[in-house]
Amino acid sequence: MAAITQKKVLFKETALGFSTLVAIFNLIIAIPFFFFIDFSNLTSSGLFVLFIKSILGAVSFLCVMLGIKNLEISRALPLLVLTPGLVAFFAFLFLGESLSNIEIMGMLFLIAGTYSLSLKKRQELEDPVEESIKPKGHYYIIAALILFTITAILDKAILTDFKVPLNTFMGFQHLFLAIIFFTIIIFSGKTKSVKSSFKNSWKFILLISFITITYRYTHLLAIKIAPVALALSLKRVSVFIAVVIGGTLFKEHNLVRKIIATIIMTIGAILIING
Repeated sequence: MAAITQKKVLFKETALGFSTLVAIFNLIIAIPFFFFIDFSNLTSSGLFVLFIKSILGAVSFLCVMLGIKNLEISRALPLLVLTPGLVAFFAFLFLGESLSNIEIMGMLFLIAGTYSLSLKKRQELEDPVEESIKPKGHYYIIAALILFTITAILDKAILTDFKVPLNTFMGFQHLFLAIIFFTIIIFSGKTKSVKSSFKNSWKFILLISFITITYRYTHLLAIKIAPVALALSLKRVSVFIAVVIGGTLFKEHNLVRKIIATIIMTIGAILIING
């Protein structure tokens, strides 16, 4: 729901103005969380790591919005499924962790799905490699993938290692995000884009904020009380649903092939997560 509504709004609004307004609305909706925070148990180390994570989260959110704005939703969203593959690959490369046969198979599925996603009609096999580096939307998605890899690890660390309660996480994360985006918009001198987004699309953006708060809260709750692999596996299904519904609503090109590619990538991600 969030991705489809975001695409609708981003047809006419700037990604930065939209993201800033979402962050402000999110903070307003998140105010009730502050009433359930035990401020006597707050630690400076936990809040500091949460602030760093919020900076990375703000940049990754903005990158995803830029990707959705510049690419078809059925092309942008499936690329985010690559996150588990990147985590496994970098863990193998830099941490010396081994890769199981199932994980390797999952990576092959991700590569095949990504390649198929990049194909267009009557293209040569090598064309997707050249085409994938041309659209600027792909750069934003790649940046978001790298940041998601880091923030996924930090989420678990903040909730478990630093023992930051969920209400504290939700309240302060959205306070930090609002401050970060407000600071960016002030120093960039693009306050008019926020006013324009509010004037033209505030009802849709308010709906997106409610959806965003809901999916962030339930995702963190799932990570806290359930195995991470199970939570992430279920989360990947949302990409397939968004591609099918969003691609149909917006009449995007080559949708059947993109749906098949998304299925292949989702299978690959689940194999890696549960490998």
